Amino acid sequence: MAPGDTEKEADSLAAKVLKLKLWDDESGGRWKKSVQDINGEVLCVSQFTLLASTRKGNKPDFHGALGGDEAKTLYQYFQRKIQEGYAAEKVKDGVFQAMMQVALVNDGPVTIEISTAPKSLGPKPGKADKPTNPPSHPSNRSLVLPA
Repeated sequence: MAPGDTEKEADSLAAKVLKLKLWDDESGGRWKKSVQDINGEVLCVSQFTLLASTRKGNKPDFHGALGGDEAKTLYQYFQRKIQEGYAAEKVKDGVFQAMMQVALVNDGPVTIEISTAPKSLGPKPGKADKPTNPPSHPSNRSLVLPA
C-alpha cells in the first residue's frame, strides 16, 4: 500500500488474486486454473518492504509505503475483499507490522507482480504517446505472488 492508494486499488488487486490463472489443468496445460478453480488457499502477508527504494546509499528507504495506520486499514480491507470473493476459511493472513517467519513451497521458480491500472496524471495517452505513469511510479501498486 502506497500513499494515494484507495479501496479501488484494493478491490482490483483482490479480484485479480482470485482470478489469475497460475496453475496447470488436469491435462498439464500451463496457466489454466485460478486459486478458486483448484480450491486452493490464499495467504495474505503485508510486506511494505516490497516498496523499498535502494536508489541512494546502502540503506533501504520506505517512504514509498503508506503509513502504518492507513496501510493497516487498507490492507485489512483488501484481505476482507479476498475473503468475501472466495471462501473466508481458505484465506489466511499474518500479523500486520509483525516480524514473522513465513514458510512456503514455491512451485517454480515463478514470481509474478500484479499491478493495478496506473492512475492517470493527465489525458489518456494515444498509441504514439508514452504513458503518464512510468512503471516505477508509486501509484502503480503491485502484489508479488510466488506461484
